[in-house]
Amino acid sequence: MARSLRQLIPAALSASLLAALVLGTLGAVTIRAGGFSALGPRDLDALWFTVWQAAVSAVISCALAVPVARALHRRRFAGRDLLISLMGAPFILPTIAAVMGLIAVFGRRGLVNGALDALGLPGMTIYGAHGVILAHVFFNLPLATRMVLHGWQAIPSERFRLAASLGFAPAGVTRHLERPMLRAVLPGAFLAIFLVCLTSFAIALTLGGGPKATTVELAIYQAFRFDFDLGRAATLALMQVGLCLGALAISARLTLRAGFGAGLDRPPVAGLTGGPFTRLIDSTAIAAAALFLLVPITLILARGVPGLADLPASIWAASATSLGLAAASTVLTILLALPLALAAPRTRWAEAAAMLPLTASALVMGTGLYLIARPFVAASSLALPVTLIANAALSLPFAVRLLIPEVRVLQADYDRLAASLNMSGWARLRLLTLPRLARPLGFSAGLAAAFSMGDLGVITLFSDGRTQTLPLALFQLMGAYRMDQAAAAATLLIALTFGLFWLLDRIGHHADPR
Repeated sequence: MARSLRQLIPAALSASLLAALVLGTLGAVTIRAGGFSALGPRDLDALWFTVWQAAVSAVISCALAVPVARALHRRRFAGRDLLISLMGAPFILPTIAAVMGLIAVFGRRGLVNGALDALGLPGMTIYGAHGVILAHVFFNLPLATRMVLHGWQAIPSERFRLAASLGFAPAGVTRHLERPMLRAVLPGAFLAIFLVCLTSFAIALTLGGGPKATTVELAIYQAFRFDFDLGRAATLALMQVGLCLGALAISARLTLRAGFGAGLDRPPVAGLTGGPFTRLIDSTAIAAAALFLLVPITLILARGVPGLADLPASIWAASATSLGLAAASTVLTILLALPLALAAPRTRWAEAAAMLPLTASALVMGTGLYLIARPFVAASSLALPVTLIANAALSLPFAVRLLIPEVRVLQADYDRLAASLNMSGWARLRLLTLPRLARPLGFSAGLAAAFSMGDLGVITLFSDGRTQTLPLALFQLMGAYRMDQAAAAATLLIALTFGLFWLLDRIGHHADPR
C-alpha cells in the first residue's frame, strides 16, 4: 500500500503543476483585471461562430472520413501503407504552413480559381467562415479517417467470414457489422475534432476574414493585443473552459464500446469487397482524399525549395529558436506525461488532470504566466519561457492518451513479475518501463516536437520583434506579401517539423526491445 502511494507521488506532482498552470493563470488574469467583464454583442457572435464552425467542421470531417476509411480497409494496393502515412501528414503539419498551401489551391490566384476563370465562372474566396471550415476539415480529416479505420480494423475478420457464410449482402454487412462500429467510433471522433476546433486560433487569425468569422480564442487575442481588456479576456476564457468541459463530458457519455470480441488477426474476406462499381467508389474516395490532403503540401514544396538558398539570416535564426523551443518543450512534455500515464490505470484523476490543458486558452495561460513572472523577471526575457511552457502543456494530453493503452498492457503483463523480483523505483523505470514504452514515447515526443515547431499562439502576444520563432517569421512574411520568401520559409518549417517527428519516432522504434 505504501509503495503504491509512493508511485503516485510523481503523478500527483504533475497534476498539481497542470492545475496550477490552467487555473492559476486564469486567476492571475482575472485578479489583474479586477474581476470578470460583461460580454458585448461581438463576443456573443464569436461564441456562436466558435460552436457553429466547430460542429460543422466535425460533421464534414467525420462524414468524409467514413467512405475513405472504408475504402482503405477494403482495398489492398502497392503503396497503401505509405499513402496512409502521408495522408496523416496534415495532422502534424504546422498550421501556418498548411494555411499557405490551402491559399495556393483555393486562394485568389490559386489552382481552383484559375480553373474557374478558364471556364468563365465566378471565382471564390478562401477568407471567411467557409475558409475556416475548409482549413479545419483539411487538418482533421486525417484524424477522423485514422480513428474510423482503426474501428474497421478492430472488427475481427471472423465476423466478416461468418457474414459471408450466412449469405449476407453488402447491406446486411453494413447493418450488422459496420453500423454498430460507426456508432461506437463516430461520437468520439466527432467530439475530439469539435474540441480541437473550439480552441482554433491560427486558422481564424489568417483566414477568419473579419468579425463574422471570429472564434473565442481569436477574440481573447484581440482583447489582449489591441484592447488590453483583461476582464473581457478572462470572461471569454472562462466561457471557453465551460465549452470544452461540456464537450469532454458529452464525449465520455456518448462514446460506446462496439463489443465485437477478439479475433485471430486473419486477413479480410475478399468476397465482401464488392464488384466493379464498389471498387470505382473506393478508388474515387481514396484519390479525392489524397488530392485534397497532399496537393497543398506539394505546391508549397514546389514553390519553396528553389528559394531556400535566398532566405535571409533572420529566418535561420528564427529556425534555431524554434528548434531549441521544440527540444525543451518535448522534454518537459514527456517528464509531465509519463507519471500521469503510469498512474492513469490505477486512478481516474490522473487522466482527468492530463486532459485539463485541452480546456484552457493558450493565450490566457501565456498572459497569466507573464503577469505572475513580470515582477521578478525582465519582461523582454519572458516570451520564450512562456511559449515553451504553454506548448508543453498543450501537447501533454495527446502524449498521455498515446501512452495509456501501452501502460495498461505493460502493467498487466509485468506487474507481478516486477513485484516478485522486488523491482521498483529507478531500476524498474530504467530496465522495464522505458524500454517497453520506447515506441509510444518516441511517437509522443515526435508529436510534441511537431506541435511546438508549428505553434503560432503565445509568441504572437509577447514577441518584441527581435525574438522570433519560424512560424511567426513566416506569418510576418505572408503579411508583407513576400510570398516567394514565405513559401521558402514554409518549406523549411515543414522539413524541420517532419524531420524532428521522424527522428524521435525512429529513436523510439530503435529503443524498443521487441
